[in-house]
Amino acid sequence: MIKLKIKSGDVVRVIAGDHKGSEGKVLRVLREKNKAIVEGVNMVSKHTKPSAKNPQGGIVKKEAPIHVSNLSLIDPKSKEVTKVGFKQEGDKKVRFSKKSNQVL
Repeated sequence: MIKLKIKSGDVVRVIAGDHKGSEGKVLRVLREKNKAIVEGVNMVSKHTKPSAKNPQGGIVKKEAPIHVSNLSLIDPKSKEVTKVGFKQEGDKKVRFSKKSNQVL
């Protein structure tokens, strides 16, 4: 398993694949599969049967996971794609943007 530099709540841009150029907020990170679910990106249609929760049934749109290698973090200061680094601040390890050198 690789060290993931993306966490839930981060704003990311898709840099490869069918949804290249799309931006969104990370809703969930699936560490075991090295994938993330991004809000409004990689939408799939799922056919559902009628149930107590959804009595109508039908087609539901939902986000599918996308591999983290296809995502890049957006720098909150410059609003551009940036790489993520780690550094020690006191006794804590923190993430920082390599473009603006700002702690994330």
